[in-house]
Amino acid sequence: MNPRSSLSLPWTGLLIGLGCAASFLAGCPSGSPNQPGVPTPTPVGGGAGRITYLTNPSGNYEVFIVNSDGSNPTNLSNHIAGEGYSYLSPDRSKVAFETLRTGNWEIYGMNSNGSSQVNLTNNPALDWFPYWSPDGTKIVFESDRDGNNEIYSMNSSGTGQTNLTNNSAFDSNPSWSPDGTKIAFISGRDGNLEIYVMNTDGSGQTRLTTNSSEDHSPVFSPNGSQIVFHSNRDGNYEIYVMDANGANPVRLTNDSASDTYPLWSPDGTEIGFTSYRTGNLEIFRMDTDGSNQVNFSNSSTEDTITSWR
Repeated sequence: MNPRSSLSLPWTGLLIGLGCAASFLAGCPSGSPNQPGVPTPTPVGGGAGRITYLTNPSGNYEVFIVNSDGSNPTNLSNHIAGEGYSYLSPDRSKVAFETLRTGNWEIYGMNSNGSSQVNLTNNPALDWFPYWSPDGTKIVFESDRDGNNEIYSMNSSGTGQTNLTNNSAFDSNPSWSPDGTKIAFISGRDGNLEIYVMNTDGSGQTRLTTNSSEDHSPVFSPNGSQIVFHSNRDGNYEIYVMDANGANPVRLTNDSASDTYPLWSPDGTEIGFTSYRTGNLEIFRMDTDGSNQVNFSNSSTEDTITSWR
């Protein structure tokens, strides 16, 4: 099985709905720039910060930003090409995002008001999943430019692009620890997709999870003590949390629909995630113990959370 295809399993039957967000498709639905149909998230307390998300109110996928109380949802990308995963910089002044506007997946940067959109990767290969370092000086990302999917880092300006994993297996979903010393990622090097960590120079690559299922999208908690992720270890994709060393995994969601791509709120009191439990992709929020699960986006469009800073 193609590892990139296996990553689409949370979205079986929904590849059009999340193809751009996961960067699995060769293209995205086209359409005119967004005008009507902007989703109105339901106000929810706590969490603080701002949320970027992917949505398709006019047919094509765009990068939106919204305050964590649901106010002021704004289209940042405003482009007819398919957009994908996006991530806010630590100071919330910049956004790195995936786009197809050059004909292949590239990582662009822009100001958090949507201005000054610039191609950062400028490579004929496919580049995905940008994630800012805690000090805002670097971005880790995934690329297949060396023949298979690897984890790379670059300066926030796009210079100094460096392969960190250098492994013949599939590596994906990178994220930084809050102290800037570690990068979590997933890899198929041991036969199935597991969560690993490494030093920021690529050394010390260490496996954290060990099971026969697939684990995805690891993200450190704001205090660095835990990692949230999604996994199909109990039959369908659910949200889990574990200690930062891989110990004590705990299941947080328990729904027959797929729950995926979890993210911590900036203050560490909530977890946002994407779910299909309402019949279309929606952004949900819950307390860190899995309680008080609330539909945040609550719209008829396909909505996928991509960062919360």
